[in-house]
Amino acid sequence: MNSIIQKNTIYQILFWGGFWVLVPYFLMGGFNPERSTIWFARSMSTFIGIGVLIYLNLEVLFPKLYFRKIKIIYVLVCIILAFLMVQLIHWDAMPWADSLDFRGGKSSESFRSKDSLRHRFSVMRYIGRLTPFLISIFGSTFYVITRYANQKAQEAIELRNEKLITEMKFLKSQINPHFLFNSLNNIYTLVVIKSDLAPDNLLKLSDMLRYMLYDCKADRVSLDREIKYIRDFIDLNKLKDSRGLNVAVNLDESRPGLMIAPLLFVPFIENAFKHSKIEDLENGWIKIDLKTTDERIQFSVQNSIPEKVFSKDEIGGIGLKNVRRQLELIYPEKHELIVNFGENQFDISLNIEII
Repeated sequence: MNSIIQKNTIYQILFWGGFWVLVPYFLMGGFNPERSTIWFARSMSTFIGIGVLIYLNLEVLFPKLYFRKIKIIYVLVCIILAFLMVQLIHWDAMPWADSLDFRGGKSSESFRSKDSLRHRFSVMRYIGRLTPFLISIFGSTFYVITRYANQKAQEAIELRNEKLITEMKFLKSQINPHFLFNSLNNIYTLVVIKSDLAPDNLLKLSDMLRYMLYDCKADRVSLDREIKYIRDFIDLNKLKDSRGLNVAVNLDESRPGLMIAPLLFVPFIENAFKHSKIEDLENGWIKIDLKTTDERIQFSVQNSIPEKVFSKDEIGGIGLKNVRRQLELIYPEKHELIVNFGENQFDISLNIEII
């Protein structure tokens, strides 16, 4: 905060001092050669007085009183200083009294008359003399407070953005190690039996890892790239049973250029493979559906629920809780996630507005 005040003090002095020098000049109709010396003396006294007050305000009073929550005392001190500055400048006993000609050219004796005293210390005239100093003090204070508040708001925004970026990177980085191990084991089995499917599935796994580690660093990816990742994920999961699994997939690829946040859909599919007991070829099943419009993506996953509860390893994976958090961060108020637990099936429906 001190750096802000020190950097701007001189600019505040120049601004407010210059302002109250020029305002009387224009109000009086411009330059008058006959009163040029008096005008210059009054302008300099006003400029110097405002400069002293702003310096004391920004360098002493503001940091020591205002930021220490002693605001009432701060306001009172500022007003008192402004009064004292007016008294000092307009004091008849000061050497510059004649140069400023605030007595209107009258002699000291006549100035001391009752009428002259009333005229000099009239309420309106004194308020007029006091106004530039009060406005300058509190105007400079308002400027610094506004600047400080804007800086803090900007810092808060930057901190929030950094936090969100860090959180998003963390969420994206949570690769399920069991999927990786199982895929490698299944591909190894294909290699051992010399299956022609081994090279193709190895390339799929390689593409998936590349996508997770590199492509997903972007905020958005094309829908066709995400769909390819989904298909590869499903294909590698199907390797666990050579007889084939009951997985129905319908992915709309008519709008490949739509941009979507990466890795939003796979956690739902992973959850379905994890909890549907898909290995039960008679009762286990999964249905995956993705539809698009120019403005929306509708995604749904349905899977069977086994009659008998069975335990699954909870290690790894992004998880539905983290996916909810991702959606809140990336698509605030632009998504709808519906989760339904039925007796025999589990349904997830996700509707995202992408524009």
